[in-house]
Amino acid sequence: MRYEGYEVIVVGAGHAGCEAAVAAARLGCRTLLITMNMGTIAQMSCNPAMGGVAKGQIVREIDAMGGYSGIVTDRTMIQFRMLNRSKGPAMWSPRAQNDRLRFAEEWRYLLEQTPNLALRQESIQNLIVEQGRVTGVRSAMGNEFRAQAVILTNGTFLNGLIHVGEKNLSGGRAGEKSSQGLTEQLQELGFESGRMKTGTPPRLDGRTIDYSALTIQEGDEPHGNFSFWEYNGIGEQMPCYIGYTNKKVHRILEQGFDRSPMFTGRIQGVGPRYCPSIEDKIVRFADKERHQLFIEPEGRRTVEIYLNGFSSSLPEEVQYAALREIPGFANVQMFRPGYAIEYDYFPPHQLQLSLETRLVPGLFFAGQINGTTGYEEAAAQGLMAGLNAARKVKGEAPVVLGRDQAYIGVLIDDLIHKGTDEPYRMFTSRAEYRILLRQDNADLRLTPLAYTIGAIDEERFSRTQTKALQVEELKKLLGELSVAPEEVNGLLQTKNQNLLTQKTKALQVLLRPEVSLRELAWAIPTIAERLAEVGPEVAEQTEIQLKYAGYIEKEQEVVAKMRHLDQLPLPESLNYGNVTALSNEARQKLGQLKPRSLGEASRISGVSPADISVLMVYVGR
Repeated sequence: MRYEGYEVIVVGAGHAGCEAAVAAARLGCRTLLITMNMGTIAQMSCNPAMGGVAKGQIVREIDAMGGYSGIVTDRTMIQFRMLNRSKGPAMWSPRAQNDRLRFAEEWRYLLEQTPNLALRQESIQNLIVEQGRVTGVRSAMGNEFRAQAVILTNGTFLNGLIHVGEKNLSGGRAGEKSSQGLTEQLQELGFESGRMKTGTPPRLDGRTIDYSALTIQEGDEPHGNFSFWEYNGIGEQMPCYIGYTNKKVHRILEQGFDRSPMFTGRIQGVGPRYCPSIEDKIVRFADKERHQLFIEPEGRRTVEIYLNGFSSSLPEEVQYAALREIPGFANVQMFRPGYAIEYDYFPPHQLQLSLETRLVPGLFFAGQINGTTGYEEAAAQGLMAGLNAARKVKGEAPVVLGRDQAYIGVLIDDLIHKGTDEPYRMFTSRAEYRILLRQDNADLRLTPLAYTIGAIDEERFSRTQTKALQVEELKKLLGELSVAPEEVNGLLQTKNQNLLTQKTKALQVLLRPEVSLRELAWAIPTIAERLAEVGPEVAEQTEIQLKYAGYIEKEQEVVAKMRHLDQLPLPESLNYGNVTALSNEARQKLGQLKPRSLGEASRISGVSPADISVLMVYVGR
């Protein structure tokens, strides 16, 4: 049967696919989301958590752009923690522990309430490509679905192969079959593909764990949220726990290495360096006598436990024996063992910055198909692919976020210009402008753009504008209000600060080390009254902008210099092979990726500052 009338089709309903479908639909396109199993939409296949270092910033950016990941996380979280509070605000990263089943349930509910969005359960086997561009997809049942743009978000399902010791079986996730046919067709169309690997730890019966032998890890009180638009209380937060492996655990695991698919060569895919399996850790960090484990609940109405830090593909009996030597796990029972999974991906240098493929117009890739790992990285790509697919259908220019605008911009720019030969994971260290790209200001950075392109409504935009205005007004108040020595010297004395001898502006007192805006408000009624009116979010934003003004200004100056390079275009017809002064690697990479500007060229892996100087002279001629 042939189904027509759609404008955007999204294949796959993981984190990338859900955000892609919502984004396209919100921009007014008739959108179809196709998944192999309607019962596993937005499944948290690995750990039941969202956010973390840099990943939390991404979730807040998705929320600021009109995506749903932040809202779903807030509605279903069972614990919240702000990581890196001991460091500067550029490093603060929100993280939530979620109820895994409720997370998927809430995502499906929101999808079903989204106008312009239809859902379908089918296994897609082929793309329909006519006259060089994609025009739809064909299912294993022979049904055709037609549209002007198609977004592939296949996760780990493309020729997925699950490994547990010497056993392996075809599958995209435990209990679910893999997707066949798409990789082979894409290769025939000229796409380069590769294999990657990821893994997951065993799931445990929490009733069989002795928590008294573990260290409790409580959530923040009061807790925070991811979404800028709605507040959801958690209720009573559920604790997580910390445990450790030991030498005996390591010896037992080592006894299974001769049957490990990683060490016997049965796994060909490259795994994530920054989230290694427990057997990987033992080999790579042989000097370590123990490794940290995080014992994380999967939800309020289940005893299932996720053992973060114990990802493994060793034989089940080896995993089981090793687990029982961990303190607190002497009587532990497994619901299922850990496993590794290999899957196909397509190196992202084959994409444009809009996430549209270079080879087939109208075809977009998002998520693990591009070589990334993590729910947050996938969701961010899905959001941008959905927005840009919709804009392409409408004949509008793509939206591309710069490295100075968002972690999402860093993510996509890294993928396309630097590539990845291992599962890509976002870190704050990857963002050179991280002082500007904080989690607290994602709405101020991105919501005006989202409003301009129609991704959010007037109410959200108005709230962001009000917040920005309140921040400026509070900054002005602090800059103009004079405080007397007798008002603040008591506070300064407790901080071992020099006491005032005359009236001073409140701002100058706030800029002193160890003095917070909240403490200043305790001493100055005028400030306290104003903070009560604007709320804690505006207060925090104001304090960060004032205390870090010098650093922010310096980073903005660097951004301005880089923007100058971005404004120097490179002709698409430029034959880099003729620019003999370039290094061989630079000629190859530039010819392959065809950067649009000197700024883009400067961010390509293998292109040196000397190569950029050569290009500046060459283009100048």
